[in-house]
Amino acid sequence: MIELGPVTWPPAPITTERLVLRESEARDRAGLIELFASSEVGTHIGGPRPRDELERSVSEVPGQRPGFFVVELDGALIGIVTLDRRATERPGHVRPEGGEAELGYMFLPQAWGHGYATEACAAALDWFADTLPGEPVVLTSQTANVRSTRLATKLGFTEVARFEDYGAEQWCGVLSPVSPSG
Repeated sequence: MIELGPVTWPPAPITTERLVLRESEARDRAGLIELFASSEVGTHIGGPRPRDELERSVSEVPGQRPGFFVVELDGALIGIVTLDRRATERPGHVRPEGGEAELGYMFLPQAWGHGYATEACAAALDWFADTLPGEPVVLTSQTANVRSTRLATKLGFTEVARFEDYGAEQWCGVLSPVSPSG
């Protein structure tokens, strides 16, 4: 993971119709461990991580870095949205030099099917467009993860490539730069 670069962090919490996107706090540790240990969440991202390993390795205040948003509903963590630079040695780029911003997200299974991921990702993308205008954003997902590729399309991502990575076919889409909202 390569950090976004020179951005003011943390931003003020981002409020949507139902959600709040904010920086991580100590109270999020248990929810993040649950997220990364979930077998349902891990299905298309290499599997769950062992809970005992997470208990040892997750810091007291996890995810404190630019581009890492905790998504909360009614005061409780339901997922995360991340924006990082895609490593240049990985496949899935739209610029010859690579290093595009990459959107990632994970939500607890009980939050699936309610439109929260779409709402949270759209808010994070708006923040990104305002913060680093003119930059493309990529999103990669296993083609087997139909819900993820459908979400990407709903957010405005256009497929630009398919490639093999992590032992599975990957879908790569790009969201072309948009003007900052204002």
